[in-house]
Amino acid sequence: MPLARSLSFTSLSGLEEWDEEFDREDAVLFEIAWEVANKVGGIYTVIQTKARLTCEEWGENYFLVGPYMESSVRTQVELIEPCNATLRRTIDKMNSSGCKFAAQCDEPPHIVAHFHEWLAGLGLVLCRQRQLPVATIFTTHATLLGRYLCAGNVDFYNNLAEFNVDKEAGDRQIYHRYCLERAAARCAHVFTTVSQITAIEAEHLLKRKPDIVTPNGLNVKKFSAMHEFQNLHAQSKARIQEFVRGHFYGHLDFNLDKTVFLFIAGRYEFSNKGADIFLEALARLNYLLRVNHSDVTVIAFFIMPARTNNFNVETLKGQAVRKQLWDTAQTVKERFGKKLYESLLVGQLPDVSKMLDKEDFTMMKRAIFATQRQCLPPVCSHNMLEDSSDPILNCIRRIGLFNTAQDRVKVIFHPEFLSSTSPLLPMDYEEFVRGCHLGVFPSYYEPWGYTPGKTTHTMCVCIYIYMYICAGVYMHIHASGVYIPFKSLVSNVVTFFLVYKQEIIYVVIVTFLF
Repeated sequence: MPLARSLSFTSLSGLEEWDEEFDREDAVLFEIAWEVANKVGGIYTVIQTKARLTCEEWGENYFLVGPYMESSVRTQVELIEPCNATLRRTIDKMNSSGCKFAAQCDEPPHIVAHFHEWLAGLGLVLCRQRQLPVATIFTTHATLLGRYLCAGNVDFYNNLAEFNVDKEAGDRQIYHRYCLERAAARCAHVFTTVSQITAIEAEHLLKRKPDIVTPNGLNVKKFSAMHEFQNLHAQSKARIQEFVRGHFYGHLDFNLDKTVFLFIAGRYEFSNKGADIFLEALARLNYLLRVNHSDVTVIAFFIMPARTNNFNVETLKGQAVRKQLWDTAQTVKERFGKKLYESLLVGQLPDVSKMLDKEDFTMMKRAIFATQRQCLPPVCSHNMLEDSSDPILNCIRRIGLFNTAQDRVKVIFHPEFLSSTSPLLPMDYEEFVRGCHLGVFPSYYEPWGYTPGKTTHTMCVCIYIYMYICAGVYMHIHASGVYIPFKSLVSNVVTFFLVYKQEIIYVVIVTFLF
């Protein structure tokens, strides 16, 4: 998707002219980003999803460079000795001397360095300042100033040309970071971005028109038959239901077979990602379900990483109580089955009154007593470090969604990315999404939007998005199951319906607040 070229930067010093055709065996590609094996947001998915194909094309000449995070290295990185002698010398020198990025080679290859976002931009600027023979590419997935302006509740897209960028960055105390991002965009030989709207944004805020727009790709697992989706959905939903049984122990006064699971996920940007609108919609949905005496329950998950110090004790206790009840039921079941088996062996019908003895009843009474709960099920699954100032928790307090028995809408805030190794909800994100009924992504600022993309293309889950363009429009054109009510095309209140067991129920009601 090429654009009209901006002022050419290929004539800047530090890079000799390359031939039109060169042997890829003599070229080396470095890709540098803060989210290499470090899950923070969508860039992690961008790099992860294309790494295998890039390796197939570039082989041993493709290198990813990112921060060393001990927890991520243990689970995502296989430590090996580099086979490239020059790279081995470079790493040894860096390890022994601190962080000197230098290497000598008798026949220097063509080197391409692809930098993602301002966090990696300093390396690009230094490459140009030191006149290294490196072809540089800079990709911005979302401008830093754009994120801050949208979070500040301004009319962003209608005033892009009007902003005094230096003043706005200074007022938000991000001027140093903004300057680094702008310098990287200006110094790069090739400047790219991921969507047409972000290209317009970058032209106004970073003062350079992107040379090319490269929409992000996504590896999609194809299923040969619809029943494969149905089976995976049933399995994942059963695991979510088990978590819900533990989380709401003592207050499990709703039918899980008539429960709809909704979720919102992504970077914790309260207004940019639409968590504020989603909570307002849930409050109104709760009111409608209550006044109509509906027997349908809606459980909304918020999967957004925030600062925590540990799991909530009450949440962990719930899963322990659930497991204890399961173990008790299995023990009684085995004892019952043994007595039934012995009775049938001697040719007699069992006396039901003697199948359960006092010990069995004592075990069951103890298990029931353990489910007594004096407090409400927790809204948040973790202990928040900034509980009193957390936007989601403060909004929940204001709208009064406290998981009471009267509420038909329940809320669970999980401020951590999902993992199959978690002792609380041991599921990967993909499995969790398959088990839910609906993903809700009412984003205001979404330069691309990978989370909705994964939801729709990979998991075949119907989603609701409110975006300006980008991935939402792309998927609306190329995929089914995506619903985008644009602000200019809808009335003040949008009501979304979901067919559930042959009945239409209200799922999300959104009032646009912009």
